[in-house]
Amino acid sequence: MTDMSPDLSAELISVAHEMAEAARHAILPHFRSLGLTADSKETVRFDPVTVADRAAEGAMRAVLAHRRPQDAILGEEMGRQAGSSGLTWVLDPIDGTRAFLAGMPTWGVLIAVADEGMRPLYGMIDQPYIGERFEGGLGLARMQGPLGPRTLAARGARSLDQCIVMSTFPEVGSAEEGAAFHRLAARCRLTRYGADCYAYALLAAGHIDLVVEAGLQAYDVQAPIAVIEAAGGVVTSWTGARADTGGRLLAASCPEVHAAALALLNG
Repeated sequence: MTDMSPDLSAELISVAHEMAEAARHAILPHFRSLGLTADSKETVRFDPVTVADRAAEGAMRAVLAHRRPQDAILGEEMGRQAGSSGLTWVLDPIDGTRAFLAGMPTWGVLIAVADEGMRPLYGMIDQPYIGERFEGGLGLARMQGPLGPRTLAARGARSLDQCIVMSTFPEVGSAEEGAAFHRLAARCRLTRYGADCYAYALLAAGHIDLVVEAGLQAYDVQAPIAVIEAAGGVVTSWTGARADTGGRLLAASCPEVHAAALALLNG
């Protein structure tokens, strides 16, 4: 949908903001609530879901039912819903539920809209507690926060020994994937863990250089890809291919840093 009209672009952006507001209102009463509990979606490892996750996705779907009922939806908690427009909303109501449970404000609401080929056209990373909202695509690359609005712009080229790399878990993925990540991290200046989707926002805002993850789903990556690409960054799989459906993700501030990191991940 490369010929999208300005009116449709404006409508999609408006809908995304309305969904983000609805999710904020659904989530914040539960954050840092001493009575909050979580179920696990898996039996082998703890993969938490809370009432806040479900309430937020339900609230966002209600917005879509009212304003864009013709669009398809792919959500982490409630699955797929067919549509007729060729557009798909990809939703992760709380990316970083483990951080949410621990009271850490590094989780976020992820909202993206993708075309017929599931390539993200626009994405948003919203952190309700801090009050920061990052968005990119459809002509935008901007954030809003306590210090006011600013344009998103990823960092320029620098050597790996000057780079900051982030990942959610030190284990990253399989033993082989973990070894590849640590091979890269050993060449970087600083490695930090546990930021979930907030790491992608920091990359788009120009504060870090690399994010490396594995085992991701489409709802984990669509919004970050749109935001980072709009800010001038590069996001691919570990083979250099598009990563719109998830898997192993390498996000970099610029093509030069991406190329250097890709070589080490596959070295």
